[in-house]
Amino acid sequence: MKLIPRYTLALLLTGMAGIALAAENPLSVHVLNLEDGLPSPQVRVTLEQLQGAGWQALNEGVTNQQGRITELFPAGKTLQSGTYKVTFKTGDWFAMHQAPTFFPEVPVIFEVDGGVDHYHIPLLLSPYGYSTYRGN
Repeated sequence: MKLIPRYTLALLLTGMAGIALAAENPLSVHVLNLEDGLPSPQVRVTLEQLQGAGWQALNEGVTNQQGRITELFPAGKTLQSGTYKVTFKTGDWFAMHQAPTFFPEVPVIFEVDGGVDHYHIPLLLSPYGYSTYRGN
């Protein structure tokens, strides 16, 4: 029988706790730095909903040590169908790391249709490019 080292077990349990939290909240985000392949902690992220011709602020947060915000949607509110915008404040993050960037922020606009219970928005980030997709 092979034993799992304590630090590996701790990382696994931490990851499972993050997954459990994400399952309770309908929206999570994750930021990874493509330059070094590491998570991007301390990225400020805002959430807005399109209402009429303008955006209404719903919530904001800061990524944790794993580059995640597991509960970005406001607690106690119901995620309704509609258009939402998650904005990653990447310029602030690069400035904290004394690095240049071409993108001071990355807005990701997406449609919620009620087809899934949880929406996950990952951002793969570098100083001069980014990629995002609908995760799970």
